[in-house]
This record gives sequence, structure tokens and C-alpha cells, in this order.
Amino acid sequence: MKNKYVDLIEQTSEFPTDEFRIVDNELYFNDIPLMDVIEQYGTPLRITYLPRIAQQIQKARRMFNVAMAKVDYNADYHYCYCTKSSHFSFVLEEVLKHDVHVETSSAFDINLIEEMYANGKFSKENYILCNGFKRPQYIENIQHLIDEGYQNVITILDNKFELDRLQQDFKGKCKVGIRIASEEEPKFDFYTSRLGIRYNDILPYYYEKIKDNPNAELKLLHFFINTGIKDTAYYWSELSKAVELYCELKKICPELNALDIGGGFPIATHLDYNYDYEYMAEEIVAQIKNICSQNGVPEPDIFTEFGSFTVGESGAILYSIVNQKQQNDRESWNMIDSSFITTLPDTWAISQRYILLAINHWDKEYQRVHLGGLTCDSEDFYSAGHNNAIFLPKIDPNDEQPQYIGLFHTGAYQEALAGFGGIQHCLIPAPKHVVIDRDEEGEYTTKLFAKEQSYKSMLKILGY
Repeated sequence: MKNKYVDLIEQTSEFPTDEFRIVDNELYFNDIPLMDVIEQYGTPLRITYLPRIAQQIQKARRMFNVAMAKVDYNADYHYCYCTKSSHFSFVLEEVLKHDVHVETSSAFDINLIEEMYANGKFSKENYILCNGFKRPQYIENIQHLIDEGYQNVITILDNKFELDRLQQDFKGKCKVGIRIASEEEPKFDFYTSRLGIRYNDILPYYYEKIKDNPNAELKLLHFFINTGIKDTAYYWSELSKAVELYCELKKICPELNALDIGGGFPIATHLDYNYDYEYMAEEIVAQIKNICSQNGVPEPDIFTEFGSFTVGESGAILYSIVNQKQQNDRESWNMIDSSFITTLPDTWAISQRYILLAINHWDKEYQRVHLGGLTCDSEDFYSAGHNNAIFLPKIDPNDEQPQYIGLFHTGAYQEALAGFGGIQHCLIPAPKHVVIDRDEEGEYTTKLFAKEQSYKSMLKILGY
């Protein structure tokens, strides 16, 4: 009878995968023996596997370049990383090793770039796409970048007032983009994105503020769909509208030469995740090429701003099961040694799901359980999204080794949304953070980036 945990996973999903395999009933993640890492650092433990970042960048760049070659696309592809997905220095340093540009969203992003430049990690020739609503400090920092000789700063105008503010008391010439306020999917709570300038206002705004402005040059049109890049009629319709608008602008604005399609490439959230990245890249490039050809304008450089796609699959968080509580005849609760609210806020804020696997005891029978965190909040739990069914190896109270579990592809946004280094709900400490890399011989190396949060640091923040 096949009732072991390993049988369940192999019968219900394609396993092993490129990322996950089992050796002696223990899980390996990108050929990293996770039990060895746990024995060295303990749990709860957040890990970042840096080589995955390079793999994702190379994957996207290869797909878009191949797609361009297939249709004889006569412009370039530029990979940008949106820093808000993860601002950590080790992430930015890894990203910038691969000739990647950046997209910013706030004033402090600019300070981060200047720090990277001072440390020899950033070039003044890199593209810097300045997105987001621009408050005075953000505008001042952008002006400073231009004054300091950063050659490819493009301020993407989010509203009709930002150009005036950018040029106030500033003599430099500004390269700008315009963000389109895209129409959202019908099921959304609102019809039009709060970000950007609406379609009908863009051409009049160009004539009024940019066309005859000697200190402003429109270089880029920015288009982004909140639900991401998906093979739906809604996405293709919005892309087509954006490219048509690009063509209209290009006919009256020769210096315009780039279309930014934003981010939105998804990441795997379960083992059998199926998304045809190659098809989507090829179809995007082909549609842009075709619409430009029909309008008699040269095709634009294509910019992408992949954030989650770049860094999401590099991350994981490991927990141990500290206790099992039988709350009624049907519900067993496995309590983790941390909190989902404080370590994976997207799991309760937007019901985000991640790949969930046991780390050890794959040879044991499995059982259906619920996973609960340590806070006293009723929302501090994790469910699989499919009838709330989570299956893990059965807990044996006589086992010397605890049950360990991992949630994978958690590398984007979670630390920032959780307030890394700050106050945590119920004062549950933030876990250790370990960075994993490969040396020249291909052997994995680990480095402790952050210790588990101490009570002293929390009390200091609270004023004690």
C-alpha cells in the first residue's frame, strides 16, 4: 500500500523536478541538502539561493532575443529589475552582475543606486526607470542623478503635474516616459488603474508640455497590467491598445523609441505549475512588430521590469513543527515555530500560495493537517487553497528529529511587507536569514546575513 508521503507527492505531481529531489528521505532544493543547512542554522530560517537569480535573468533575456530573431525585430531588449521586489544588497549585487538595468519607485531607491555606484557595482550608463508617484524628495533625488552624469535616467510621468515639478528650478535636460493608466480586468474593484495618465489625455499632454519643450525629451511609453502577463483576451487587447498609442506618438515624436511592458511574468506556485514563457515572449514581440508594421513606424526597444520573476524563486523559508493540536474529530493543527503573518504576509493579505513540502521524514505515512502560526491572531494560518487540504508526514511524538517543512519561491516582497528589522506581530522575532551561493568549483556556500531578531532590538524600537 502506497501511503507514504513520498508516494503522495510522486503520485500527485511531477516529481522530482529540476529544483527538488529526495536523497535518503530528505529534500534537496537546487541540490542543496536542506537538513544540513537546518542543522547548522536551526529554524525558523529564511534562505536566498543566489544562482537562481542569474538563471531567471538569462532565461528571460534568451526568450526575448530568440523571439526577436524569429520575426526579424529591428530593436533591442532591455531587462530591468524593479528594486521593490527585494532591496537587499546581495540581491542587487547579483542582479547587476548580469548587465541588468533598474526600475525605482521611491526617493530612497535613488540613494540605494548611488551607494551601489560608490561601491563600483553600478554604471552611470545603466538605464534607471523612475516609476511611481513623485513626491518632492524623489524628484530632488532624480535631479541629483541627472546632475551627477547618470546618462540614462528616464522619469516615467505618473501624472500631469510631475514634469512641471521635475523642471522647477532645474536646468538639466530630462528624458521622460509616460505611464498609461491601463483599464483593469472587469472583475477588479475599479475600472482604471490609479497609476499613470489616462489614454485620452496622453496626446494632448504631449503637445502641451513636451513637444516644444527644449528641456524635455519623450523616450518611452510605459504599459503595465496589474494581473500580469497572461494569455487572455484582456491582456492582448490592452497590449494592442498600448502599441497603437505608441505608434500614434511615434509619428509626431521621432525621439520616442521604447515601449516598457512592465513586469508580470509569474513564478511557480506549485510543483505542476505550467506557464508557456516562450510562447508569451514570442507572441508579445510578434504583436508589437505587426502593429508597428501596419502603422509604418519602426518597432521600439522593449523594456521589461521583472521583479518577482527575477528574485521570487530564489527564496524559501523553513520551519519546524513544534506541536500538533487535535482541535476536533477532523482538524489537526501543526504549529510552526514562527508566524505566517510576520514572515509571509502575502499568505494572509492576498491568499498567496507557495510550494509547500516536507524537508524530512518522506518515508512516513502522511496525514491531512492545518498549519498554524504562533501569534494569537485567527488569521495566522496557511492553507493550500484546495479545500484547505495540506498533507504532511504524520507526527510521531517519540521521534528525536522534529518535522521540518519549507515554503518555496518566497523571495519577492515578503521581507519588505513584513517590516524587516522592525516590530513583529505579538513580538514574534524575525528569523535568521542565510544567503546561499556557489563557489568557483560549484560547491555551495552559506553566509549568515541576519541573526534572529533579538528582544533588545525590539525594545529599542519601542522606546524602552
